[in-house]
Amino acid sequence: MKKMILPVLLFLATLTYAQSRKDNHQQIASIGDLKVSGGIIKDCKIGYRMFGKLNADKSNAVVFLTWFGGVSRDLVNPTNFSAIDTTRYCLIIIDALADGVSSSPSNSKTQHGRKFPEFSAADMIGSQYVLLTQNLGIKHVKAVMGISMGGIQTFQWAVSYPDFMDLLIPIVGTPQFTSYDNMRGEIYRRLLENDPEYNHGNYTVNPKITIINMFWETVLTTPAERVRSHPHDDFGRWLRDVEAQQHGDWNDTWYQSNALAQFDITKPYGGSFAETARHVKAKMIIVTCLQDHIVSPKPCIDFAKAVNAKLVEIDNDAGHLGGNLGNADAHKAVVEALAN
Repeated sequence: MKKMILPVLLFLATLTYAQSRKDNHQQIASIGDLKVSGGIIKDCKIGYRMFGKLNADKSNAVVFLTWFGGVSRDLVNPTNFSAIDTTRYCLIIIDALADGVSSSPSNSKTQHGRKFPEFSAADMIGSQYVLLTQNLGIKHVKAVMGISMGGIQTFQWAVSYPDFMDLLIPIVGTPQFTSYDNMRGEIYRRLLENDPEYNHGNYTVNPKITIINMFWETVLTTPAERVRSHPHDDFGRWLRDVEAQQHGDWNDTWYQSNALAQFDITKPYGGSFAETARHVKAKMIIVTCLQDHIVSPKPCIDFAKAVNAKLVEIDNDAGHLGGNLGNADAHKAVVEALAN
């Protein structure tokens, strides 16, 4: 009998996940003209997916934000569903601006390509706030969370709308880019801007820019992990795989990267973590990776002290990918935070 318990539980989890995928689909909401730092996004549209049901007062929502270049579809997997109990909470995954689902340079008919207005991380949050409050009628949520750029957006939520949530769970995000983070971002954008096929965003066919794929592969994890997973004799195949990678629309990528340039939620508060922390009202669980080569962990460590947050430090050579909810420590932090 005991041998049957695990297979049955796995079957039920898989069945629930499959049913969630079947019952919930990509939705697009029109939020009207959206004023952003670089102008106005006309007839702005925001994509989202919902799993589980809102309770009577719509207070049981858990908002999950997409990572850099990611879309809500990428977050629909059994790992996330096992971390977030969708029989108790309504999970709402929101597509960020310029991800190719929400309003983006690639899908805008009237502001296509580099005609699209530039926006900031705060503008991303503003669009999500409009969706939740005006389109979905939600006035307060249980939690806001996200991984990587989703974690960065979560930090922005902390100061943009501090009364809107009970809990914030940024994972491998940051409240403030360090000089290293800013340099990494500058290299990324300059590689893109200087590529002749990108043509300053005025391309007719989305180009393949191999050098950026190579750069991203270099910083995504750690040298130790790359040496282990791709030994010397395997380099040729790995390089061919990297060169063959397809990428989403490069203008979308540039706009999201530009929105994160020199990101810093402390700027309105004189650059002080202590002063910024006074404006954060929700409880915070901050997950950071000590060997992260994309987002430096130190600002998370310092901000966790300032805001008296629980800090989960993941120390393995997966680097930035250590924050995936497949990591036992990250998964446990989310489960325990929502359970309490």
